[in-house]
Amino acid sequence: MTASSPSLLQRLKRLSLVSQIIIGLLAGIALALVAPEVAKSTAFIGKVFVSALKAVAPILVFVLVMASIANHKHGQETHIRPILFLYLLGTFAAAVVAVVASMMFPSSLVLSTHDVAVTAPGGIGEVLQSLLLSVVDNPVSALMNANFIGILAWAIGMGVAIRHAGDTTREVLGDLSNGVTLIVRLVIRFAPLGIFGLVASTLATSGFGALIGYAHLLAVLLGCMLFVALVMNPVIVFWKLRRNPYPLVIMCLRESGITAFFTRSSAANIPVNLELSKRLGLHEDTYSVSIPLGATINMAGAAITITVLTLAAVHTLGIAVDIPTAILLSVVAAICACGASGVAGGSLLLIPLACSLFGIPSEIAMQVVAVGFIIGVLQDSAETALNSSTDVLFTAAACLGEDEKAQRLA
Repeated sequence: MTASSPSLLQRLKRLSLVSQIIIGLLAGIALALVAPEVAKSTAFIGKVFVSALKAVAPILVFVLVMASIANHKHGQETHIRPILFLYLLGTFAAAVVAVVASMMFPSSLVLSTHDVAVTAPGGIGEVLQSLLLSVVDNPVSALMNANFIGILAWAIGMGVAIRHAGDTTREVLGDLSNGVTLIVRLVIRFAPLGIFGLVASTLATSGFGALIGYAHLLAVLLGCMLFVALVMNPVIVFWKLRRNPYPLVIMCLRESGITAFFTRSSAANIPVNLELSKRLGLHEDTYSVSIPLGATINMAGAAITITVLTLAAVHTLGIAVDIPTAILLSVVAAICACGASGVAGGSLLLIPLACSLFGIPSEIAMQVVAVGFIIGVLQDSAETALNSSTDVLFTAAACLGEDEKAQRLA
């Protein structure tokens, strides 16, 4: 009977990644309380996890963005253009909300900054100059030095060029993208161990004040997402439909947001969104394109995550942010969010790109990414719920708005 019962390790392996992360988080806190000296030695585990993220992030951004553009199919439907506009508007508006909230309620993180030189930009002119130099960087150098802006520029350029290549080339690129995504998922499977090491060593070294800092950061993140879902998105829908938006907003949150919260995958929630679009009586030839497209480019939640965590690092390092730079960050965060990968925690891996606007080196930026994984149990679920429910919301708003417009003109 004992032999047939599963071991503790087997039971742990059967748990979901979310459950494993929670266990790792609680185990790290417990070890820091019971044996602080032992907890300090677990810093190596956290460093290995951060290093793995640092290694995989550049190639992930390069391959996924290039494959996404190269394999993009031209949409011929009438309503796609207004839906795309709403996607981009909603993502940019979410980034602006995150900038305002981060300035009103600044968050501080516990980061290791010794032996790392941080050069703060002097203003928007210097930021733009640095941005342009990063864009024209050598692609090999960009990948080696984790210059995410240069990586993004080359990925877009190569993606556009490969769109004119043969089907076989684009299929190979798609397979390469799937392979990189598989490696990223493998790295993220070790997130519970990495978080255990990071939490235990951080709390043992810095005290439990770090946990309060994470709670504040999580509150800012979730507060921004709730504000966008219940205030900003309804305003955009009202502007499009000129009627009470809340019945549609609540329906999308209830029917799509709840399932996305638990699946934590916009791609996995596509069938739910397609079924909801059908029940809403939308055009099938429109929502069959806009819903899968929204799962990759409509990323208001990702824009919030990138912006809030980047500004938390900026505030921690004492870097001043002026209004033009904040606007530029909103634009960059919106663009980064559109390139966020479909794997859990994908938006976190684009934080270094936004951090590079402020001269924050990759070593510190990846520590911010690791902090994101610590709070990611709720952050990623809420982010996915906002992203996925907004896909249906904006598709419905654009379709209904265009139909009503056509009826008025008829």
